[in-house]
Amino acid sequence: MKPGKVIGTVTLGVRDPAFHGGRWVVISPMGADQLSAENPSHVSSAWSLVAYDNLGAGVGDAVLYVEGAEATQPFDHPLPLDAITVALLDSHQFSPPTE
Repeated sequence: MKPGKVIGTVTLGVRDPAFHGGRWVVISPMGADQLSAENPSHVSSAWSLVAYDNLGAGVGDAVLYVEGAEATQPFDHPLPLDAITVALLDSHQFSPPTE
């Protein structure tokens, strides 16, 4: 699982019926700068990704997401899916590792 922040939503004209009940969100991965609040915008310089969301995450919400084959685990049959939200974060605390 990786932490991220929802920075937008995606609107589709046509989608696979298997995705009924969910929607698509744009997630900015959260690294050390975003987790420690050193980056006030909370938007990473890393590539953003589009993830399937059936949790109801909104813009500005912190989430945990998974990518790859693990993203298809909640479904009974194979789907064209690469990322899915798995948790909404109420709060988080981050302490950078010390050397």
